[in-house]
Amino acid sequence: MSDNKNLVNNSQNANALATFGGGCFWCVEAVFQNLKGVIKCKSGYSGGNIDNPTYKQICTGNTGHAEVIQISYDSTQTSFIELLEVFWKTHDPTTLNRQGNDVGTQYRSVIFYHNEEQKRLSELYKQKLIDSKAFDKIIVTEISPLTKFYEAEEYHQNYYNDNSSQPYCVFVIQPKIDKFKKIFSNKLK
Repeated sequence: MSDNKNLVNNSQNANALATFGGGCFWCVEAVFQNLKGVIKCKSGYSGGNIDNPTYKQICTGNTGHAEVIQISYDSTQTSFIELLEVFWKTHDPTTLNRQGNDVGTQYRSVIFYHNEEQKRLSELYKQKLIDSKAFDKIIVTEISPLTKFYEAEEYHQNYYNDNSSQPYCVFVIQPKIDKFKKIFSNKLK
């Protein structure tokens, strides 16, 4: 979706936040860490019904939380629209509560918007994808307000970079990074 003329990002904030869930947060973090303008990614949990959840708790699927990343970015270098483009193209937004072999509500496709502008842009982008029939199946991505973000345990932060030889990193995360680098070669750090 390279024609974004109708998507206008009016918010120019040198240090802005975005929060996305697109399956395992290790995968999403590893992709966005390579995007020009991204300052920091934090893995965490959002959208659930208990305070201060642990990884063990959210893995049950009973807390309602999604594994997410919170992206701190310089909007003078990359826009929220560009973040949305990367989000939509680097995971499958048509599988309900699943990405690959990761199954459960904690792996759902979700955008937790921080303000009304992010909500508007997310809904508009999703509708453009639907109208253009970019996907063969129905897009199930949730667009919800961010109420709370809980940072995940330290061992989840920077996971791919610290564990790149682990089998999950080699067989699941690396192909996503390779796809991202191929599609977005002009937007790499």
